[in-house]
Amino acid sequence: MKTMSLVVPCYNEEPTIEIFYNTVEKVLADNPESFKDITTEYVFVNDGSSDDTLNVLRTLNAAHPDTVHYVSFSRNFGKEAGLLAGLEHTIGDYVAVMDVDLQDPPTLLPKMLAMLQTGDYDCIGTMRENRVGEPMIRSFLSRSFYSVVNKISKVQIIPNARDYRLMTRQMVDAILELPEYNRFSKGIFNWVGFRTTYLKFENQPRSAGETHWSIWQLFNYSMDAIVDFSDVPLKIATFTGGLLSLISIISIFVVIIRKILFDNSVSGWASTVTILLLIGGIQLFCLGIIGNYIGKIYIESKHRPHYIVQEKK
Repeated sequence: MKTMSLVVPCYNEEPTIEIFYNTVEKVLADNPESFKDITTEYVFVNDGSSDDTLNVLRTLNAAHPDTVHYVSFSRNFGKEAGLLAGLEHTIGDYVAVMDVDLQDPPTLLPKMLAMLQTGDYDCIGTMRENRVGEPMIRSFLSRSFYSVVNKISKVQIIPNARDYRLMTRQMVDAILELPEYNRFSKGIFNWVGFRTTYLKFENQPRSAGETHWSIWQLFNYSMDAIVDFSDVPLKIATFTGGLLSLISIISIFVVIIRKILFDNSVSGWASTVTILLLIGGIQLFCLGIIGNYIGKIYIESKHRPHYIVQEKK
């Protein structure tokens, strides 16, 4: 008998947890042949929710102590910490990462498990066929992010891929060997390698509640991903500095030659100030890029834990 663990991060998801559990249980009951030799384990991660999420998880655990477990943080540590904690607390031979809002359809689990059991793959991922129902600006930013990151990073990230995936224990153990504090799971899933294929599905609405991701948070998350998996921004800063230096040297020679040959030096303080402001702005931009990387190094050097567990069952 093998075990399938479902990792389910939760942040202020009080209205969705029971809906998620009942939906997954129905999928398991409707597909007895697919799960006849499989026991299921739920690992919910309460990421410092401010609503009644923890009490809902306590109630669910009390009703199903053998299959439903939860890990509750002392505060909100973020999505990546929640995913890591869930993976670290699983015991399953197969491990799935899922969103509790049912935007990751549990109906795909039987097919994902069947494909994994063939031994041809180590991971069955999922990706949305479209982004119907999503704000246009968010879809545009998402497409732009995937386009940029795949051009500047050696680790390719599948556009519209979800964190929702079913993995073998071997792949999960490989992911857990990466100790870095700054984590971007979509990149890590691809960085460790292993044989992966993707299933497509139609974009699904939330079962209840509202998304907790603002456009600004998604933008910062994207910037973290680029810094975590590419040093191209540093190379851009170096190239920009070198190019400006070359232009400056050429400009000095032009000014000197005009003065010697034509006794006509460059006049006008407006153009000078404009150039100084431009160069100063570019310097600050490059320092910002470098500072971002240094900040990441600083955080890594502290060796702080990714999360602190206040309660678990």
